[in-house]
Amino acid sequence: MSANNVLVVSATKSEAAYVPQGYELLITGIGKVSAATAVASALSRYERENLPLVVNIGTAGALHAHHGGLYVPGVVINHDISSTAIRALGHDVADHLLLDGGDDSVLATGDAFIADAVTRDALAQRADLVDMEGFAIAFAAQAVGANCRLVKHVSDHADDSAMDWPAMIDASARELGRWLLDNV
Repeated sequence: MSANNVLVVSATKSEAAYVPQGYELLITGIGKVSAATAVASALSRYERENLPLVVNIGTAGALHAHHGGLYVPGVVINHDISSTAIRALGHDVADHLLLDGGDDSVLATGDAFIADAVTRDALAQRADLVDMEGFAIAFAAQAVGANCRLVKHVSDHADDSAMDWPAMIDASARELGRWLLDNV
């Protein structure tokens, strides 16, 4: 696949600092609403039969102490939606997406910045990693028929170390840029 068939999506410029030249890059801003809106808007400019591969690169918090490095999750969940309550009211809600070409890790996406061990440990029962945009990006891409990959580099352990996130971004961005060079 060539770079011109790929839309690289990142929440922040600093996470995308090492995206190789030649890729279309979309910076969405932080959070699910910003991410979904930006991706839907960007994909609306493509012909349906010529949609790009959407590759979301970014940092993630590890929900288990043994997780570190780079992951391409095969499952992403929307962790902060009340899906049980919504289903009890008789409505279906998407809170779990499968992603082609992913590994066996599960990414949880939510609008809450996870920076405490209690919240992390509760979320760790359902997922391996946590971020704030992945589900929204995958949902927007799948809604129009575009393939999507989420590529996440662990920047912290979703506890008080998460507050050092700004200092960790550069190292993660380098790894994400290398992944693009080697895999897309």
